[in-house]
Amino acid sequence: MKPTPARRYWLTGASSGIGAALAEEILKTGAHLAVSSRALAPLKVLSLRYPGQVLVVAGDLTNSQTVREIGEQIARDWGALDTVILNAGTCEYVDAKPFDASIIEHVVRTNLLASSYCIEAALPLLRAGNAPHLVGLASSVTYLPLPRAEAYGGTKAGMRYLFESLRIDLAPQGMDVTMVSPGFVETSVPENNDSPVPLTWPAGKAAHYIFHKLSNRPLEIALPGTFMASLWPLSRLPDRAKLAIGRRMVRSSPPIMDQL
Repeated sequence: MKPTPARRYWLTGASSGIGAALAEEILKTGAHLAVSSRALAPLKVLSLRYPGQVLVVAGDLTNSQTVREIGEQIARDWGALDTVILNAGTCEYVDAKPFDASIIEHVVRTNLLASSYCIEAALPLLRAGNAPHLVGLASSVTYLPLPRAEAYGGTKAGMRYLFESLRIDLAPQGMDVTMVSPGFVETSVPENNDSPVPLTWPAGKAAHYIFHKLSNRPLEIALPGTFMASLWPLSRLPDRAKLAIGRRMVRSSPPIMDQL
């Protein structure tokens, strides 16, 4: 019997946090993994630890030409992809006084436009792959408005709509789409959060949970369960109740921008 070929993944944001932990989970299965981030050094270390399994395709994903070149390199080396996990992103906090639209612009470019560029590059490769699966990282922040999360939450809500619409359009092509909505995870984003951070999970635990659940190709993976169980009822509250909750979370200290 002919052996089953190793599954081919492309993972963005693979140099730190959930992305780095997901890379380890994927590579432990013997799969082939293309890894992207702006930081090249961690990706090279990963390729040395898993010789023959890692394809380093580093670059700035907010540059559409760079992303096209990454797609072309994957096509030359592998010919196709089976799973794409779009994890790369950033979080910067907005202060309403003064309101700085450049923060919104930067986060939209990093989280939403970069994901769109990656989708454009990935879809032809997935169509040529085996049991293709497209995965996107959104956030639990889309369920409930949080203070100073205007930029981050807006882009993650955009990601949710983008992927849920794609799920409908890609289903006739035999492609599954999964949305991942983490709660607070111990990465560089919540470390700089100036609002209370409940029920935080370590990145390794979150990655293990996500990767295990992905095998069933669910429509959405939301974690941690306890946090989501408390958050979901809050998301159904009237707008004035949500406003009251958000006001209690506001602190007087200025926001700290996360630099990824």
